[in-house]
Amino acid sequence: MVHVVRTFDRPAAELVERIKQFPPSTLHEAQGRSGALTSRIKPIYPGMRACGPAFTVSCHPGDNMMLITAISLAKPGDVLIVSAGDHPEQGGFGEVLSTACVAKGIVGLVTDAGVRDGPAVRDTGFNVFSYGLCMKGTVKETLGTINQPIVIGGVAVRPGDIVSADDDGVVIVPKENIADVCAKSAAREEKEASVMKALKAGGDILELSGIGKVLESKNCTFA
Repeated sequence: MVHVVRTFDRPAAELVERIKQFPPSTLHEAQGRSGALTSRIKPIYPGMRACGPAFTVSCHPGDNMMLITAISLAKPGDVLIVSAGDHPEQGGFGEVLSTACVAKGIVGLVTDAGVRDGPAVRDTGFNVFSYGLCMKGTVKETLGTINQPIVIGGVAVRPGDIVSADDDGVVIVPKENIADVCAKSAAREEKEASVMKALKAGGDILELSGIGKVLESKNCTFA
């Protein structure tokens, strides 16, 4: 078994730049309400934002050896996405590793575990999405995998898929779908902008959303 795959095909830079303009919630809707990780994974502080190719890592619970290895191998613009056993009672990432990530140009970390050194991590400017803060340290003993497919937060992720995260949570866009999802996201945002403009002009939300017709079709009655 190969534990560490050093290289993989990343999406074209222009596709990554295109998809960055859309928030995760829009991407989720545009791809048929799919790809959203469990809502338990959130930024450790409001306002964090990360979007880029997935650099996948699988760690044994309570062990961060493969995460450290991944930081050494990741490229600028990557998002580390770490399956760590769905275990919040560990803090295998903190100020030192955050400093290393910023120095390498890594744009974010997503993990199904806890992290620690919250205020110090925030001060580095690094974007972290996790189950929350936990001071409990981890060992460095057990092999896992790097740049192999993983499952995290109920979603399958492959190296090079797009990871997009903000205050709403985290969504995965399969790399082969980036262009299509961008087009659908742009159309969705254009439609929503039109609706909001009409609302500000006094339009009715039931009419503009189409819900009025749905209620009528279901024979909804009003007293």
